[in-house]
Amino acid sequence: MIKISNLNKSFGNRILFDDLNLNINAKDKIGLVGRNGHGKTSLFKMILNKIDYDSGSISMPKNYRLGYLEQHINFTCPSVLEEVCLALPINQEDEKWKAEKILSGLGFSTDDMYKNPLDFSGGYKIRINLAKVLLQDANMLMLDEPNNYLDIVAIRWLSGFLLSWQGELMLITHDRNFMDACITHCVAIHRTKARKVEGTTYKLYEQLAKEEEIYEKTRVNIEKKKKQTELFIRRFRAKARLAGMVQSRIKSLEKQENLEELSKIDSLDFSFSGLNFYASKMLGVYNLSFGYTKDLPLIKKLNFDILKNDRICVIGKNGKGKSTLLKLLAERLNPSDGIIKKHPDLKTIYFVQSDTANLNPKKTVYEEIISSSPACLPQKARNIAGAVMFSGDDALKKIEILSGGEKSRVLLGKILANPCHLLLLDEPTNHLDIESCESLVEAINEFSGSVVMVTHNEEILRRVATKLIVFDRDEISVFDGTYQDFLDTKGWEDESGMLKRKTSTQVVLKKDRNEIKKVKAKLIQDRSKELKPLEEKVKTIEKDIFDLEKELNLNTQQLIIASTEKNIAFLSESSKLNKGLKDKIENLYKELDVTTKILEQKSEYFARLINDSIKTIGY
Repeated sequence: MIKISNLNKSFGNRILFDDLNLNINAKDKIGLVGRNGHGKTSLFKMILNKIDYDSGSISMPKNYRLGYLEQHINFTCPSVLEEVCLALPINQEDEKWKAEKILSGLGFSTDDMYKNPLDFSGGYKIRINLAKVLLQDANMLMLDEPNNYLDIVAIRWLSGFLLSWQGELMLITHDRNFMDACITHCVAIHRTKARKVEGTTYKLYEQLAKEEEIYEKTRVNIEKKKKQTELFIRRFRAKARLAGMVQSRIKSLEKQENLEELSKIDSLDFSFSGLNFYASKMLGVYNLSFGYTKDLPLIKKLNFDILKNDRICVIGKNGKGKSTLLKLLAERLNPSDGIIKKHPDLKTIYFVQSDTANLNPKKTVYEEIISSSPACLPQKARNIAGAVMFSGDDALKKIEILSGGEKSRVLLGKILANPCHLLLLDEPTNHLDIESCESLVEAINEFSGSVVMVTHNEEILRRVATKLIVFDRDEISVFDGTYQDFLDTKGWEDESGMLKRKTSTQVVLKKDRNEIKKVKAKLIQDRSKELKPLEEKVKTIEKDIFDLEKELNLNTQQLIIASTEKNIAFLSESSKLNKGLKDKIENLYKELDVTTKILEQKSEYFARLINDSIKTIGY
């Protein structure tokens, strides 16, 4: 349906796309992944003809309709329902039930549908735009981080909607579980190219990793072979009888492929610094109540404890009080009633995206990090900056020029500079790419203290949570168990209309991983079995030649002395010895030539075999 050919785009000296090619076929549901700043959103905008590219082409059928989630707000109708109904296709204007169904799935109550759309918060206004996109008669939906503005229940509904969508889809999201539940293919913007595979993000990342591993091993083997050839040329260039062999090696060297070493791709690589905590209980919440108005309390008589090594996730619909609870725990708000009793030694760190507004726009990344703690020395600040992907001169960037995602990483850096017992994290994965989310989850799981986190990301919930605080059914409850336990035993209110989600890919993934490991291990074993004896033989022959030539040179010097002294007996004996040495050396050169050629042929054979075998597995 859409064909992208030889697409090129640069910003100054920075190459974004270099001959990028991608086909999106009928019924393809594409998950677009890649590091922040590598061009995912730019590719979206190029397809939408919102930004130009330097060269190449993007073609699609005539009258092909793209449905794109707009971030700007331009409402003209007095009610949410009327506004969304504007997107109904021609001849379907009376089917407002479709709009009601989508709005309900996205978290709007019946009363909400008749309110003025301008009365809602920014996140709900984006939901109204999303509803219009889902309702219109588009051939392909293009959704860039749609779940940034959705709660967990709306995300689960949207996943079901997209699963049943009959057209094409192009999706950008940092929520890996959500993406894998919706897509048929995954495309990575990787090293200025596009890489497409059928299947999930797991399959794509496995394939990229294997391809780069093979590339690097091939590059190392080529470099090793070049050095061996160069050594041969230097050692035997002066030997007239080996001129043919030397010239052959020189020509072979000129023809050898040059593979550049792959540049390092920056990634989050950090760990939260914990402090020793010897008590079993960090904090207790007793009959906690809070409301911004007396008539509408968000939190009523909530009780729970935060114990040592707890991993508590706060989940539920937006606007119900999840972030408010974290503000109460962080002492940024005071309870209306009840108490929060902390252990006197407890040190807490609080992360919330809105704190990016408190960063000093005139300071550098390095200055912000080092100012976060008196104990943060210059080298430590530099190390932390590198860990959150501001290495080298990037640490000297001013805050005012950073993107939202980069500012979030600065906030993470400030946390790293302050060891603590308890982390309070409010939607820490917003503005992070999938790879960075992975690093964050690993850092949370390795943290020696306790964590209370607000998140709508179901994969993170499954991997992190051991206890839940649930805002659902107009109440707050504490669930002692994992997120999967919660889904199995309690579940979300009114999910009966959800379509059956895709089955997990984990079993298939494990099978694929085991298969590729077995194939790889067998090939490496076979290669070693074949090549090692040849490599040892080459080394032995070269050493023998070196030793014999050394002996020949020494004997020749003695012959010169014997000739001067007219030592006839020694001359006769040494002449015979020289002839024998020369014959042995000549034979060794011939053997070396044959053995080296066999080694080169078998090395190339196994390199091709490994590459082909990996591909046949489906990666």
